[in-house]
Amino acid sequence: MSLRVQQLTSPVTPRQMQLLRMIGRVQASQCYLPTIGELAAELGISRSTTFEHIGELRRKGLVSACPGKARSLSLTCKAQELLEELSSRSSGSLHELSGGIPLVGRVAAGLPIEAIEDRDFLSLNSYFGDSEDVFALKVTGDSMMGDDIRDGDCVICRRAAVADDGQLVVAIIDDENATLKRFYKEKSRARLESANDDYGSIYSDNCRIEAVVIGLVRKL
Repeated sequence: MSLRVQQLTSPVTPRQMQLLRMIGRVQASQCYLPTIGELAAELGISRSTTFEHIGELRRKGLVSACPGKARSLSLTCKAQELLEELSSRSSGSLHELSGGIPLVGRVAAGLPIEAIEDRDFLSLNSYFGDSEDVFALKVTGDSMMGDDIRDGDCVICRRAAVADDGQLVVAIIDDENATLKRFYKEKSRARLESANDDYGSIYSDNCRIEAVVIGLVRKL
């Protein structure tokens, strides 16, 4: 059973899983089915991006739709079985299902300590939670090197619409350009600061906070 679920869930991205759950929720609670525009608005992403994800879900046999009909998106039996089985599993099983790495103890970075094996599983979910608001982004560029965020790193983000001064955020500028910067609110605009002297400040009166950064993952 575990192998079957792993084979089903491995090609489904977190965003696509969000869409499946949203479609399922509307399908179960309303007398009508959601449109791509409604899904895009609820997730805060563009219609074109939502359309691409829906296309992938249709290709994977998880969503069906009638061509030319707006309110025709619905979950297939395969998708319903997937969601039911995932929701019935304990959090520990889900951590293992999501590829948790064995956590077997501690290691000293200062004075040596006694080696005690304490077997557990380490996963991103166990550190940051399994909320649908938590997601990862791969960093491209070197503008945040001063904060030890390098090209190729992955930042762990929590979806948010507001941020405190100085917080590291993912911001959308002019409704289309996403950037990773330190956020500062000024009188009539936002100021986004890099952590690299080669990059200047970005000032914008059309800046939307998409998420705050809560963690970093790096492969050495």
